Amino acid sequence: MNPIYYQRFQELGLSSDFRLVNFPENYLAENETMIKSALAGMRELESGSIANPDEKRMVGHYWLRNPELSPTQEIGADIRNTLKKVKQCAHKVKTAELISPNGKFTDLLVIGIGGSALGPQFVGKALASPSGDDLIAHFFDNTDPDGIDYTLSQIGNRLPTTLVLVISKSGGTAETRNGMLEAQHAFQKQGLDFSKHAIAVTGENSKLHQIAKEENWIDFFPMWDWVGGRTSETAAVGLLPAALQGFNIDQLLDGAARMDQLTRSEDTVRNPAIMLALSWFYLSKGKGSKDMVILPYKDRLELFAKYLQQLIMESLGKEKDLEGNVVNQGIAVYGNKGSTDQHAYVQQLREGIPNFFATFIEVLKHRDGESVKVDDEGMSSGDYLHGFFLGTRDALWEKERRSITLTVDEVSPFSVGMLIALYERTVGYYATMIGINAYHQPGVEAGKKAAAKVLSVRKEVFAWLLANPQRQVSAQELAEKLGLTNQADWVFKILESLSANNPSQVIRIQTDHPLDDLFRFEN
Repeated sequence: MNPIYYQRFQELGLSSDFRLVNFPENYLAENETMIKSALAGMRELESGSIANPDEKRMVGHYWLRNPELSPTQEIGADIRNTLKKVKQCAHKVKTAELISPNGKFTDLLVIGIGGSALGPQFVGKALASPSGDDLIAHFFDNTDPDGIDYTLSQIGNRLPTTLVLVISKSGGTAETRNGMLEAQHAFQKQGLDFSKHAIAVTGENSKLHQIAKEENWIDFFPMWDWVGGRTSETAAVGLLPAALQGFNIDQLLDGAARMDQLTRSEDTVRNPAIMLALSWFYLSKGKGSKDMVILPYKDRLELFAKYLQQLIMESLGKEKDLEGNVVNQGIAVYGNKGSTDQHAYVQQLREGIPNFFATFIEVLKHRDGESVKVDDEGMSSGDYLHGFFLGTRDALWEKERRSITLTVDEVSPFSVGMLIALYERTVGYYATMIGINAYHQPGVEAGKKAAAKVLSVRKEVFAWLLANPQRQVSAQELAEKLGLTNQADWVFKILESLSANNPSQVIRIQTDHPLDDLFRFEN
């Protein structure tokens, strides 16, 4: 193992170990041109070039932690003013200068989806205080009614002192809109004025911004078109929930800024983002031929794999390259935490199909204070966790399963900001290496359009049932009546859903085969 691939960044409390990637000899030299191209692409991105051609947008999440880098004075001022406003809002809530009509806020309900929820959830889990955060955070991050009910049950009788953040750039995201309407209904049921509990985080003059102004919500924080949802943790999207929970957002931003600076380095082995991108390129052959398994050996980092799933898969999962060629790029990401994984899927990782590479994330500091000794040799629980980490890594290496190890001194706002920035930049570098655009997501929009079509069919199906009470019909027959023969399966699943959720009105009559079942509407 070449020692040059182990680097310690003392000033950041970080070590990177790429020795178990097992790069071929002279691999870095042979790929010098690709490395220089990636660095040049990143400089262009940070200078304000149009990186999202679909929407003619810049991509500037790096400016969020260093406004001096922003391409215009106006953008820099917006960033600084918003950060100041975030801190002021959190201070007012903490000191009870800003309260609900029922007293000091106790809880925080964040309504968002994707990047508007994953980042705040990850940071909230990572930085939660053992003694309790300033506000207890809860999330509506889906349009699942049962999940919404469960979250409301967790808030319980503290709803009258719950502050609500509704986060959506466009204000038209269906899941977030539904969550907002569900929350409004819950507040109204208790005779509460939702507007006196609600803050909007959205685009200027978006649908959500208009609602917030019309209903006189508490406040509004901007989402800029040059910050994508999956890179918005250091914008108001992530900073406002973090500040309201009492986390030190200055340290988080400092960690991100310091990592940004480090990962601009042209010294390849001293640039952990370039080294990560090169590892991905080598281990997945630049084609995503292997999955990425994220294994943090720390409970606080449990949600990091989930956060990285969106950041990496939405950024890199592209049908076409920059020249329009069909390439079907991407890297699948999954993970849980150590040592839980050793009782879950490490058996397959070691002895099953070798279709992955692992990233171990080690945290040196076990806990605050002294640890209990758990065996006669004086070992602690943390010592055992460390042993499981090293043992698993070596067990994989024995079977020629490659891995990367990132070590941080401790989990803190600084180190969390650092990890977020490290992977944001790695995604950018890797995208340049494989020739795709990491900053648009046409597939996501395609999914939204398909869902809209399904909902349109659902309305047609229900309208027909209402207009034809007591008439029994199969899904195939109804599809033909509506001129939706090619969507007969949609019609069946819609009828099935209607009967399950409205059994007293939409009656299902079983036949010899479920696809031939009959349905009718009863008043």
